Amino acid sequence: MGIKALLSEPLARYIVQQQKEWISKSIEVQEKWRKDLVKKSSETSFGKDHFFKDIQSYSDFKEAVPVHDYEDLGNYIGRVKNGEKDVLWPGKPLYFAKTSGTTSGTKYIPISKDSISNHINSARNAILTYIAETGKAQFLDNKLIFLSGSPELTETGGVLTGRLSGISNHHVPGYLRSNQMPSYATNCIEDWETKLDKIIDETLDQPMSLISGIPPWVQMYFDKIIERTGKKIKDVFPEFSLFIYGGVNFEPYRAKLYESIGKRIDSIELYPASEGFFAYQDSQHDEGLLLLLNTGIFYEFIPVENFFDEKPVRLSIGEVEIGKNYAVIVNNNAGLWGYSLGDTIRFVSIKPYKILVTGRIKHFISAFGEHVIGEEIENALRYAMERHPEVEVIEFTVAPMVNSESGGLPYHEWLVEFAVQPNNFEQFVADIDRRLTELNIYYLDLIKGNILRTLELVPLRKNTFIDYMRANGKLGGQNKVPRLSNDRKIADELIKINRS
Repeated sequence: MGIKALLSEPLARYIVQQQKEWISKSIEVQEKWRKDLVKKSSETSFGKDHFFKDIQSYSDFKEAVPVHDYEDLGNYIGRVKNGEKDVLWPGKPLYFAKTSGTTSGTKYIPISKDSISNHINSARNAILTYIAETGKAQFLDNKLIFLSGSPELTETGGVLTGRLSGISNHHVPGYLRSNQMPSYATNCIEDWETKLDKIIDETLDQPMSLISGIPPWVQMYFDKIIERTGKKIKDVFPEFSLFIYGGVNFEPYRAKLYESIGKRIDSIELYPASEGFFAYQDSQHDEGLLLLLNTGIFYEFIPVENFFDEKPVRLSIGEVEIGKNYAVIVNNNAGLWGYSLGDTIRFVSIKPYKILVTGRIKHFISAFGEHVIGEEIENALRYAMERHPEVEVIEFTVAPMVNSESGGLPYHEWLVEFAVQPNNFEQFVADIDRRLTELNIYYLDLIKGNILRTLELVPLRKNTFIDYMRANGKLGGQNKVPRLSNDRKIADELIKINRS
């Protein structure tokens, strides 16, 4: 065992002990963060506008701070972008994380000197927690690759600005920099396909032990390696033992990724975003991701069914229930207040608080009142794939078809790019549809009431999703296609590309 692996073990035990301490008093820890955040921001423009000095209780806080999305905070963020200090958080941000918004174009999410540790230490702690549980640390002595966006930064109002993954790249601990791949110059290449070829050039003869990235882009990396070498990944990288991922549900990609690797390996799921690093998988055996309650974020939760109410119910961590879907609201030490992430989560445990990410609050299909959510379609696809084990899915999305060219009742249209198609296509589609009726009673009622007919599945040609992402300037990095939409904008463009 090398020195890095050896030294990681006592640090891993220390981190896990700290974790146990705050887990044991999660509710008190969250209340402390609420008070600290409000106190520290009382003299900011936002704090003054919302009477932070008068806030004493959580009830006061909810009265003073409305739920916001990015557009609602646009005036404040605009002032920060213009170089103004003490607007949302004391001083000026350390960074702006640029991210694509669905309605607001490019978003500039502030990261402060106080909040940067949430992003960096949480990623580190996820790895250390894995080491503490499994005793496996040897991977730290070999090469580690992080498939990410460019680390090149620009300035906005005197604040360094770039993609979150690029910003994080500047904070990789010094003791890991000699292990990190690809090179800085390669990481700065903007064109994803050019960058990927260069990454393969640099990594192909290296002892890669850890690979991290969003599953579809890791799969693309694997595919190109297999195409170039004719070998499984386990034979190209015999030391590869740990896969770290986040950003999308892993299940639709799992079978093909492991088939490409050629063996089962350990994995760690992360839940990071520009707004904060919220949770990570802390066990190879338990379900769910540990919600990080002691990193500068005060969380609130809105039951999904109440989210669009004029004054929705807002709950603190001590009020949530297992098994219910909630929209996540964050207040953090970078100046996001009552900020709606747009994500939905479900608690699978409250001792400790563990979650599953179930979808996006605005990513659903309810063209006919069915309100089908991402978790349900992913569950239905997984159910069908378990019954048709030969199937390998590269990517998919679902949209409503209200007026089809062939006429008849409307339906849900599934657009799926397969690596391996089902042997019995009709039964595969029937299995998806049956499972969806079991998961969503409204969908079942619409089918039974002859308002909808059963879904139709359109198999797409190879690389349709890659071509779509390329056409929209979103190929590679941290970008992903929504799994479902309530309109046909994405679906129609994919079909057009598929036919070209």
